[in-house]
Amino acid sequence: MSRPIAVLGAGSWGTALALVLARNGHNVYLWGHNSEHVEQMAQQRCNQRYLPGVLFPDTLHLNHSISQILALTSRILIAVPSHAFREVVQAIIATGCSISHCVWATKGFESGSGKLLHTVFLEEMDKPFPYGVISGPTFAAEVAAGLPTAVTIAASDQATAESFAQLFHNENFRVYTSPDMTGVEVGGALKNVFAIAAGISDGLGFGANARAALVTRGIAEMARFGVILGGARETFMGLSGIGDLLMTCTDDQSRNRRFGLALGRGETIQTAITHIDQVVEGYQAALEAHRCASKYGLDMPIIEQVYQVLYCARKPVDAVSQLLGREQKAEIPS
Repeated sequence: MSRPIAVLGAGSWGTALALVLARNGHNVYLWGHNSEHVEQMAQQRCNQRYLPGVLFPDTLHLNHSISQILALTSRILIAVPSHAFREVVQAIIATGCSISHCVWATKGFESGSGKLLHTVFLEEMDKPFPYGVISGPTFAAEVAAGLPTAVTIAASDQATAESFAQLFHNENFRVYTSPDMTGVEVGGALKNVFAIAAGISDGLGFGANARAALVTRGIAEMARFGVILGGARETFMGLSGIGDLLMTCTDDQSRNRRFGLALGRGETIQTAITHIDQVVEGYQAALEAHRCASKYGLDMPIIEQVYQVLYCARKPVDAVSQLLGREQKAEIPS
């Protein structure tokens, strides 16, 4: 058995990834910010709130203390919502423990600054150790059930990417590596915004044709956005780009798609968020993406209309009409 691994974040995604690692024979220490929830999981040996009925193997341990966990291991996987990412990195530093590697499975931009998470990480770490991000088309419930899944790990160096790929890889969980952290992070953040757009369209009853158009034009916007930030265009044709986009826009397991569906059917933003009862990453991501697109003068019509619906009280049907009424243009510029 290899050295233990700390998983910080006991939501559905963090728990699912902890299960993959534990089932692969690694000792895993799962941390959650809510001590009562952690105690409940320890007693029930499952995460009844987020992944009911999926039992923990003996190699998955629960702990509410980051310092106690990091005294046992120097390898960390962060799986918290994007708005908590910097706080968790600061908590890691505050322990004073020696860290060898840190990878995160968080998708999104930092709230307020719009920064990609590797930028946040580097701002907090005086002497950064190897780091990376894991992303791709994944629903936590399917990963926890052991259904076939493929993801991408991008890291600060190839050795780190390969090392974490080996930790996760098994017959049902395939891991590819990439050198493009920026592209992988952009794909993971923006796909949630486009999932809201697809949900709104379907909630309005506009059908499969409209959804397909939104997904296709969404990948074009995603690539434009990512390339201007330094990502590789090819990344957006992979798992963390079009793969994650397709899944999130078309399956109702997606919170962001369900959020859009609710808006398209006439629910208010607050009511929709309350019914989903989990973080809807695309809500904040739409604001940060809009700000970034404005800064760089990028043409991002879908993101613009999602922003208008979420933050400027535009009616969903008017946003779709605005998209369809845009000036005719070539699909691929000459």
